Amino acid sequence: MKKIFLTVLPMIALTAILAFKTSIEPLPIGAAIPNADKKMKDISGKEISFKDAMNKNGLLVMFSCNTCPIVHKYQSRTVGVCKYAQAKQIGVILLNSNEGYRNDGDSYTDMKDYAKEQSYNWPYVLDNNSVMANAFGASRTPECYLFNAAGKLVYHGAIDDNQNGPAEVTRKHLSVAMDEMLAGKDVSVKTTRSVGCNIKRL
Repeated sequence: MKKIFLTVLPMIALTAILAFKTSIEPLPIGAAIPNADKKMKDISGKEISFKDAMNKNGLLVMFSCNTCPIVHKYQSRTVGVCKYAQAKQIGVILLNSNEGYRNDGDSYTDMKDYAKEQSYNWPYVLDNNSVMANAFGASRTPECYLFNAAGKLVYHGAIDDNQNGPAEVTRKHLSVAMDEMLAGKDVSVKTTRSVGCNIKRL
């Protein structure tokens, strides 16, 4: 009986893991902002929602963190594209969904310190229990979602096409999507593969 139990237990665990993974589906293009009114704790100490962060021309939602090496490689580009969005009257909000790393560099205090070091001047919020990451179907850091003025998703994916460095980039996916959206055009490349670290869920 013990041998059977030890054989079956890993299968049950694997089934549970696979069921959890398959239950998280990426937000489809054209979808509305999930949980748009739900408040999250910002590094300023204020409670803020996606609706609060929205600006005249839309909203850029980015799942990020303090600890991922790929986030670090993208850091200057993250700041640049967020400032670009703000200049175009697109709201910006970054989320830290690394619930499994709250004691390993992604705590609320760590977020405040990291944001100060990087000179963030947009909301950086704590996603408790990865609720928003689950709602969006986000799996990586960094991972971007661009919504238009009507709150509909027009682009999902990476900032650009090369994680190694700005000099090797041939297409700035997110910036191009913003420009096309603001010009009233259909976004030509609506989805790209996000590269980076897995979001550390519990």
